[in-house]
Amino acid sequence: MAVTAEQPAWSAPIYMSQRRRLPRWLSTLLHNPVSLAGIAIVLAFVAIAILAPVLAPPPNPTNPMIIPNDGYMAQPQPPSARHPFGTTQGQYDIYYGVIWGTRTAFEIGLLVTGLTVLIGGTVGAISAYAGGWVDEALQRIVEIFLAFPFLLAALTLAAVLAPKLHNGLLSGMIALVVFSWPSYARLIRGDILAVKGRDFVLAARSVGVPGRRILVRHLLPNSMYTLLVVASLDIGTYVLTFAALSFLGVGTEQGYADWGQLLSFARNWIPDLAKYWYIVVYPGAALLLFVLAWNLIGDAFRDALDPKMRGYRAG
Repeated sequence: MAVTAEQPAWSAPIYMSQRRRLPRWLSTLLHNPVSLAGIAIVLAFVAIAILAPVLAPPPNPTNPMIIPNDGYMAQPQPPSARHPFGTTQGQYDIYYGVIWGTRTAFEIGLLVTGLTVLIGGTVGAISAYAGGWVDEALQRIVEIFLAFPFLLAALTLAAVLAPKLHNGLLSGMIALVVFSWPSYARLIRGDILAVKGRDFVLAARSVGVPGRRILVRHLLPNSMYTLLVVASLDIGTYVLTFAALSFLGVGTEQGYADWGQLLSFARNWIPDLAKYWYIVVYPGAALLLFVLAWNLIGDAFRDALDPKMRGYRAG
C-alpha cells in the first residue's frame, strides 16, 4: 500500500509495533528452553521464599530463621508425618531448614553478587579510565587479593570476623565480598580498555564532553555485558561457596536455616548414609537446583548477548 499524505511512513500501527518489539537479547532469552528452565526453577524458589511462613509456620515469629528442634537426641530420625524430611542430629527439622534456607540462599547470592559487582566495577572503571599511576596502583592491589587462594582466604577471614561480629552470616558474606571483587575489577577494566579507543569515545572527547560523563554514559554501558553474564553465573557459585563455609563450621550460627549447615550435620553419619540418606538428599537437592538454575540462566544470557554463540546472522 502506497504511503499518502494522510498516512505518513511512521504510521501508528507500525510505530507501535516497533515500540513493543523486545530487545534481541531478551527475545532470545525468552525463547531459549535452557533459560526458561532456569527461570522456572528460580521462580519456584522465589515462591517458596515468599510463602515460607505458610509452608513452614515458624514457632518463634520473632526469629523465624532458627530451625526448630524436637529434642536433643544425637541420632537423626527418618521422615515422618511430623517431620516430612526427617531430622538431623540434634533433631533439627530438615523440612523447615530447606524451606527457610531458600531465603538465606537469595540473601547471600544477591547481596554478595551485588556488592562485588559494585565494588569491583567501580575500581575497574576508575583504573581503566584514569590510566597512568592510578591504574598501576589499583592493579597491584587487585593482584595482591587475587594471589590468595579464594576458599582458604574466605574461610580464614570468616573465622576471624565471626567472634567479633557475633553474626556468622554477615562474616561469611563479608569474606566472600572481600576476596571476590578483584576478579570483577580486572574484568571490567579489560572491557573498558577495549571500548576506550573506539571512535564514538574519541568523538565525545573531541567535543569537550567531561570525563565523568564519558565514563558513565559511554564506557560503562558498552562494557557491562560480560560483567552481567559472569555475575549471573556467580550468584549460584557464591551460595555454593557459602554452603562450604557453613559445612566447615564458619558460616551461620548453629540452628540457622542454611542448606550448608544442614549438610554439615551429616558429617558424623557419612559411613551410614545409606540409612540416613535424607540428611543429605533434601538440602543437597535444594542446593543443586538453585545453583543449576542460575548456571542455566547465565549460560543462556551469555548466548543471547554473544552473536557468535547464538548464531547471529546480519540482515
